[in-house]
Amino acid sequence: MKKPLIILTGPTAVGKTKVSIGLAKAVGGEIISADSMQVYKHMDIGTAKIRLEEMEGIPHYLIDELEPSEEFHVVRFQQMAKAAMAKIYENGHIPIVTGGTGFYIQALLYDIDFTENDQDEAIRRRLADFAKERGLRALHERLKAVDEKAAEAIHENNVKRVIRALEYFEKTGEKISEHNEKERSKASPYRTVYFVLNDKREHLYERINLRVDEMIKDGLIDEVRALKDKGYKASDTAMQGLGYKEIFAYLNGTLSLEEAVYTIKRDTRHFAKRQITWFKREKDVIWIDKSSCDYDEEKILSTMLKHLEGVLCYEGDFSGNRSF
Repeated sequence: MKKPLIILTGPTAVGKTKVSIGLAKAVGGEIISADSMQVYKHMDIGTAKIRLEEMEGIPHYLIDELEPSEEFHVVRFQQMAKAAMAKIYENGHIPIVTGGTGFYIQALLYDIDFTENDQDEAIRRRLADFAKERGLRALHERLKAVDEKAAEAIHENNVKRVIRALEYFEKTGEKISEHNEKERSKASPYRTVYFVLNDKREHLYERINLRVDEMIKDGLIDEVRALKDKGYKASDTAMQGLGYKEIFAYLNGTLSLEEAVYTIKRDTRHFAKRQITWFKREKDVIWIDKSSCDYDEEKILSTMLKHLEGVLCYEGDFSGNRSF
């Protein structure tokens, strides 16, 4: 019998963290973060990282595990998440993958094979140099010319993924969008329930704007300044995250604080919109609309538990004591 796996995702700032804790308590779960930034230490405020007291005793994985100088990409996420899942299953619990990085979730859910695309540093350096000389848009246009579907799915600012897609095409002659489509068509090796938590667009955007204001109030500028003092540069991969590159620009004098805050809010709203578009393309997804649940945490949880009944095929109730 396939092992159970719960996914709880949705756009940034929708409120996944609090819901995930209630869900983990209800089903005896442990949480794996599917976030490309929360894995880094020293980056707490700008990533909206869950605090220890907010975890309420629920084990969390892939949070505060790497230094900002370390590389983190989909292959490493897949490896680390699988290791975490093995521990959770050994504990007799259910892994709950929570976060908004859809590509990471997809890679884990369908066990996408990346072995055909072993890194070719020469190609990557050449493409990175091209981006520096000609700009991100020109690099993205190169991808669009050979793989339009991939270009539509990958934003031009996501340099790592644009380069990876071009590298894959150069090495194999195959479009990475076609490769990923074939991988997604495979049956998942897990018994999965895939929730997407969502909200009305205007309410979500209000939450995003408020969250950014709170980040500034809570010390985001000091957090980025501390990273800068440690020797990290705006060009470092970890510093490309939303909130970090803009505050770096402010500290370097290329943006005013007002411009930086405006840009963070705008780009985060755009990011949330792209996330929703991504999840709409996924199959077998259960959408949980917060407004339909009257923004009541108990109703949201109850709705999820109804979907879980009978699907995960475990013995016992939602008490955390079960076998599967």
